[in-house]
Amino acid sequence: MASSVFIRRSAVRLFVLFIAALVASPAVAAPAAGPGQGPCADDVAKFCKDVQPGGGRIMKCMKEHENELSPACKQHIAQVKERVKEAVAACEDDVMRFCPGVKPGGGRIIHCLKEHQNELSPDCKAKMESRQGRK
Repeated sequence: MASSVFIRRSAVRLFVLFIAALVASPAVAAPAAGPGQGPCADDVAKFCKDVQPGGGRIMKCMKEHENELSPACKQHIAQVKERVKEAVAACEDDVMRFCPGVKPGGGRIIHCLKEHQNELSPDCKAKMESRQGRK
């Protein structure tokens, strides 16, 4: 029993990482914006200009400066967090069902869900499709 609880908690933590990758765009930019654009672009340039992109380093840097961010960037981050909650609710069961042994990072969980796209719950499928539409 304890082992299955540990596995479930680990899967949920991995899933949260997946969702962050699913909804966050580069440099915390707006979904329709390209790199260097969006409500957080100036904040990224100001606080994280020397941070190498990738591996969540920019998001970590932004978190370290969260009290100094512009109101527009703070609002955008709040919206991203809300999309994370929605995606977690929509896809958690699908990730646990189809991708329980998939190591997070490098888009592997997203790839796994894409491989099972025809089998996903309607809500998760909608989140995956909305993500694809933003790219």
